Amino acid sequence: MTPTETEFGPAGHEDLRRRVLAALGSARDRTALLTSCVEDGELIAQHSPLMSPLVWDLAHIGNQEEQWLWRAVAGREALRPEIDSLYDAFEHPRSARPSLPLLAPGEARSYAADVRSRVLDVLAGARFEGRPLLDEAFAFGMIAQHEQQHDETMLITHQLREGPSALTDLPPPDLRSGPLPADVLVPGGPFTMGTSGEPWALDNERPAHVRFVPAFRLDTTPVTNGAYLAFMADGGYTDPRWWRPEGWAQVREHGIAAPLFWHLDGGQWLRRRFGTTEQVPEEEPVVHVSWYEADAYARWAGRRLPTEAEWEKAARHDPVSGRSRRYPWGDADPGPGHANLGQRHLRPAPAGSWPEGASPLGVRQLIGDVWEWTASDFLPYPGFRAFPYKEYSEVFFGPGHKVLRGGSFAVDPVACRGTFRNWDLPVRRQIFAGFRTARDAESV
Repeated sequence: MTPTETEFGPAGHEDLRRRVLAALGSARDRTALLTSCVEDGELIAQHSPLMSPLVWDLAHIGNQEEQWLWRAVAGREALRPEIDSLYDAFEHPRSARPSLPLLAPGEARSYAADVRSRVLDVLAGARFEGRPLLDEAFAFGMIAQHEQQHDETMLITHQLREGPSALTDLPPPDLRSGPLPADVLVPGGPFTMGTSGEPWALDNERPAHVRFVPAFRLDTTPVTNGAYLAFMADGGYTDPRWWRPEGWAQVREHGIAAPLFWHLDGGQWLRRRFGTTEQVPEEEPVVHVSWYEADAYARWAGRRLPTEAEWEKAARHDPVSGRSRRYPWGDADPGPGHANLGQRHLRPAPAGSWPEGASPLGVRQLIGDVWEWTASDFLPYPGFRAFPYKEYSEVFFGPGHKVLRGGSFAVDPVACRGTFRNWDLPVRRQIFAGFRTARDAESV
């Protein structure tokens, strides 16, 4: 990446400038919360080999902001080029990062704050046009999303750390509005998948293209803990009929018998949630299950996981107008009544909540609460073009990663849209992932 200069001046676009300022500020406030609620020793420690020390994420956030907004957008000289390799996510695996000469917590905070101060000066005079990185403030939006994604990663680390909770929250409201059908029919036909006009959409969401999806039925809500307990009680973890060979091997090798963080105590299933042990709430969507577990449950239930295209059609297609919306409820940005997003709560809301966020067909909680595993491999769309760097998406394409959709309670609205694509290894369980099931419309 070679920084290049651009023009600066008192341009217009003040609404866009305010949007950028709000997005960057919200992300930094959350970063500060997640890294100030524990002592410095907790920031340096590695709480799981699956995750980086929190202090690595903190300095990495500042380093990415420096590289893209200070160097690439503003064309300014590097502030700390000697640390670039330390905070290159591809150069050092997470398990090895504690052994690196990382910035100490105080130095990491000062570095990130210095970068932000300089970036805000850049923002004040930026013209949001003339270069792909600047058009519609794309690079600024990319960095706001990047920081929020690492905030979600740090929240996962908080869930993995031992000891009492360092975070507090209020339970989500119970907005269930009465009985719902178990599933809904999504009519067959074409729809527009992906986007070409969402200004801060990332490269793997592009370009918009037409997909034909046969009719299918989709669960109205994500699968609940109660439903998953029925799978467990029926011997779901001991019957190889329901499992892919690789998933069955994982179950046997690691002695998996329940979602991550669950344990049986006196005949009652309990879970650990951010340092607190509590009874598993049967009405909540199940979370912390791998793709293999989701797939096994679906097979046991006589159903299957939806494909990525099916999920997006259910979430975005308006059967009346024929157009694809930004979100299930329409084109408006998410509000507090639409979805459980932004770490307002540290758990999913009861299944069937958020009626204001329902799709035209009545499907609930497609956005927020839990990431939803799909049946699909993470692959490029027709006409995909890597931008602004291959390492964001392109290097992950292939059968090794499965697509997740919809976001979770840990996802900020800036990093969550009807087109947003997440991906992970099918063995991953520490992420805030659940699922819903589907079936062909012709099947009984």
